Amino acid sequence: MTDLRDKAEALRRLHAGPRVLVLANAWDAASARLIEAAGAPAIASSSAGVAFALGYPDGQRIARAEMLDMVRRMARVVRVPVTADVEAGYGTTAQAAAETARGVAAAGAVGMNLEDADEGRLLPLEVQVERVRAARAAGESAGVPLVINARTDVFGAEEIPSAQRPAEAVRRANAYLAAGADCAFVPFVTDRDLIGRLAREIEGPLNVLATPDSPPVAELERLGVRRVSVGGGLARAAYGRARRIAVEIQENGTFESLREGTISYAEMQRLLGS
Repeated sequence: MTDLRDKAEALRRLHAGPRVLVLANAWDAASARLIEAAGAPAIASSSAGVAFALGYPDGQRIARAEMLDMVRRMARVVRVPVTADVEAGYGTTAQAAAETARGVAAAGAVGMNLEDADEGRLLPLEVQVERVRAARAAGESAGVPLVINARTDVFGAEEIPSAQRPAEAVRRANAYLAAGADCAFVPFVTDRDLIGRLAREIEGPLNVLATPDSPPVAELERLGVRRVSVGGGLARAAYGRARRIAVEIQENGTFESLREGTISYAEMQRLLGS
């Protein structure tokens, strides 16, 4: 447990700089090892990527146990800290968030994302505040001071008018930080001015979701962002490449696409310890 406590504190320090923490989200054990081998100081799982890999659509359709089993597999094969995307905690109550937090620690991860939306609608602010507190307390009781990345889906919430979303995102992020979260995750924003405003007004580290439309990492860092992740983007890119190869094989009967960027069998064996 001491090792997990040390890893949790190491992950927490990565949010304090001096450089922005950049996370290329993994979706299985092999992708976690590949990302670690590329030099990542921590591994973040992708809930969407894990769901896809196990045959589910995204959006908390997967069971908590299945999600945590994949997190456990990732944590087993890497040495760096692992933070788990556990969606909205597999239940809307504080008890559900606490149970998920205990499962995260038991899986060997030292951080977790916790969303504030259920089936596309935002939870009441006071409900999510209690869920963050419960997750924080559960981690401490388990002996692992989990790094909680509290996500607000304000910018994807149809019930919030567009003009009100920035202020509501700040309000929710600050409430979650005050409740014990370590970082505020505000996805679905790519506008530079808006990102800068969020970084200034949120009273703690800001995590944004990177897409091809996002500013580059160096600019995000200048804007005040402390954590950047790609969510399911890396998994979807890998599946896109797999589809291109499959189409070439079926339509052309050729295998040229297998040459480009393919990792050798021997290297995969070395990465996974053979």
